[in-house]
Amino acid sequence: MEQKRAYISSVGMYVPENVITNHDLSQRVETSDEWIRERTGIRERRIVSEGECTSDLAVRAALDCLAGAGRRAEDLDLIIVSTVTPDMMFPATACVVQEKLGAKNAWGFDLSAACSGFLFALATGAQFVQTGAYERVMVIGADVMSTIADPTDRSTCVLFGDGAGAVLLEPATDPEQGILDHLLRCDGSGGEYLYMPAGGSRMPPSIETVQQRLHYIRQDGRMVFKFAVKYMAEISLEILRRNQMTPDALRWFIPHQANLRIIRSTADRLQLRDDQVVVNIDRYANTTAATIPMCLAEIFHQGSLKRGDLILMASFGAGFTWGGLLLRW
Repeated sequence: MEQKRAYISSVGMYVPENVITNHDLSQRVETSDEWIRERTGIRERRIVSEGECTSDLAVRAALDCLAGAGRRAEDLDLIIVSTVTPDMMFPATACVVQEKLGAKNAWGFDLSAACSGFLFALATGAQFVQTGAYERVMVIGADVMSTIADPTDRSTCVLFGDGAGAVLLEPATDPEQGILDHLLRCDGSGGEYLYMPAGGSRMPPSIETVQQRLHYIRQDGRMVFKFAVKYMAEISLEILRRNQMTPDALRWFIPHQANLRIIRSTADRLQLRDDQVVVNIDRYANTTAATIPMCLAEIFHQGSLKRGDLILMASFGAGFTWGGLLLRW
């Protein structure tokens, strides 16, 4: 099949209506607005209502994306959902999304790579377009992190929020436009620093696992911070060098929104200006697989994205997983 470059024809996002401020959290755990802002840059986050799940957020983001492209759900060939909070172990959340959207001509699957999940899914979706196998691929990053963040643990419950972002991939007609390159990495030796102990085949759900609160996130914050800054900066510089580019050529740098200090440290290593770096962690916190597409959707809806803009996305997450993806808007 003829190779075709994939480009992002539209972007969408959705966040729940419920806003939880740092002050709200300080009423539940021993923390404060000042403590959270100083260490994370977060001032509020969105949390789902009762009964609202990952597929609901994903569908709303997908509908926003389809509207921007002037497409219908029936036009989709493939749906990839990146999430660590699926509606259930199976069927795949992508199948649930397909049914709720009415995307009767699409097949789909889930992809799990934690906070790097969206980049992994985007690179995967692009391959289907580049080979000519499919014309329209919906890639969604969606997570309801409030369901796996321990509400009694101030070191983690303040970090996360719920949300979804979606992009539509189609074949590019302009040879200069689209996804130019990607670099993806993983190192399983880092798995012990960020994980959820129970719920899988290794430690199935039981009364004991629930009582021991093993279905919540466990994180070594210092180790995650150290490796996130190192690897996001390194992968960003590597992909730029591979394409004979320098950071000053970037119009937008979209990093995973885990912590404002990580974002700033990474940007400093790349010697980027503030107006090159997209940040929304202050309003949404860490939505895991949704952070990067939500950032992209915001500047898209604001009209800030211009044809020809060079964009670098970089992520780091549990696994450890990390990656960089370069695209021309």
